[in-house]
Amino acid sequence: MATHVRAARAAGVGEALHAFITELYPIGRSITGDGVRETLRRIQRELPLQVHEVPTGTRVFDWTVPREWNIRDAWIKNLAGERVVDFRKSNLHVVSYSIPVRTRVSLKELREHLHSIPDHPGWIPYKTSYYAETWGFCVAHETLQSLGDPEYDVCIDSSLTDGSLTYGELELPGETADEVLLSTHICHPSLANDNLSGGATAVFLARWLMELRGRRLSYRFLFVPGTIGAITWLARNPEKLAAIRAGLVLTGLGAPAKLVYKRSRRGNTAIDRAAVHVLAHSGRPHEIRDFSPYGYDERQYCSPGINLPVGCLSRNGDDDYPEHHTSADDGDFVRPEVLADSYEACRAILRVLDADCVYVSLNPMCEPQLGRRGLYGSLGGAGERRTREMALLWVLNLADGEHTLLDMAERAGLPFATIESAARLLEEHGLLERRAGSEARPR
Repeated sequence: MATHVRAARAAGVGEALHAFITELYPIGRSITGDGVRETLRRIQRELPLQVHEVPTGTRVFDWTVPREWNIRDAWIKNLAGERVVDFRKSNLHVVSYSIPVRTRVSLKELREHLHSIPDHPGWIPYKTSYYAETWGFCVAHETLQSLGDPEYDVCIDSSLTDGSLTYGELELPGETADEVLLSTHICHPSLANDNLSGGATAVFLARWLMELRGRRLSYRFLFVPGTIGAITWLARNPEKLAAIRAGLVLTGLGAPAKLVYKRSRRGNTAIDRAAVHVLAHSGRPHEIRDFSPYGYDERQYCSPGINLPVGCLSRNGDDDYPEHHTSADDGDFVRPEVLADSYEACRAILRVLDADCVYVSLNPMCEPQLGRRGLYGSLGGAGERRTREMALLWVLNLADGEHTLLDMAERAGLPFATIESAARLLEEHGLLERRAGSEARPR
């Protein structure tokens, strides 16, 4: 039962997205393990997600699927037996992939295994050690400064064993086999913006697309552990890459900041043009950034041997906000109204991709007489009428079988929706014909 998506219809999409994030927030996730599986099980209540298990030791390009890590409990106790650091209070307290530990250590030795943020003494940092066997705790700096006993008892009740890497995948076939890839990482523990906001947005977008009639393109959603998950999917699915015409990595979409679109490596693909166009005409504060090999999984999808047309949409860029990877990235940091706005921006971008096509004029010999067809001056005020009429003229002029609707919108300086509406109106009056099987030209 799609409980959260149904709630969106009643309570508003922002509140429903926030409620879904709140449900997933307590789960202890890492790049492998039962936390990822539990997260995917929760997502399966909303989507018919296929879950894949890839065994430890599987070679994926230059990487190897690591051993599976799970954790049950962890603490640091003072000499009075009191838990001064408690995993049950925050799953950020343990460095992810810490090896099992049960010992007594001196305060000096313990400090070598503690991580804090002096500039934000009340925040707990998030740290990982995926590929080096060690252990550690993350603590508020004020907690670290309060430690005064000469010795402390330390326990990390974890396991690091042969198992598997787990990821989720959803395929939504459309009228054509051309695909849009939407990818989000699900490997972080209790961090709301990075990246429960991306995961929740992906779930709601998938539900919207499942209910969308006349869906032209096919869509593939990936819920993967960061870096190793994307690499694993790419290594296991080389035959699927040729169909991907556009893609978007979704991350950090709930924080109160401007939208940031990071271009694909190619820089001017369909997704780049659609995202830039939508943001430019949306009135939203935003920033367009060129591709760089630092960031999220777009750097895997855009690696030179793969080179897919995949960009990244976020609210904060790669990690340029102080709450990033700290306990301050909680349910209060992400806002329902921001989540709703990010979701609508994503929908607008996908609408452009799905609706972009080529039309051919059926009356190309000079301008057809629009007045006798009731297409001149019939609707709206003067400003609206002028915009509508210019859209009709631009579409008629560029409907030569060479220009897509997005080409027309860019050339005219008008929103895509205005151009699309004009094209459909002209088609209804027998002046245009959509080219069969037409699609946005590869760029």
